[in-house]
Amino acid sequence: MPAFVDVEKCDGCGSCAEVCPDEAITVNDVAKVDPEKCTECELCVDECPNEAISIVEE
Repeated sequence: MPAFVDVEKCDGCGSCAEVCPDEAITVNDVAKVDPEKCTECELCVDECPNEAISIVEE
């Protein structure tokens, strides 16, 4: 599963997009992950100061 953004926690700071090596994250008001590009590296999960991003295991 690609990274999941909890929009209630995301403040749109963009730090996740800055560290994403796959350019899978865009940020307008909140972060959005492109599931086609996300490789589940979890760099965004570690970077998010609001703990708004997670990798959901199936």
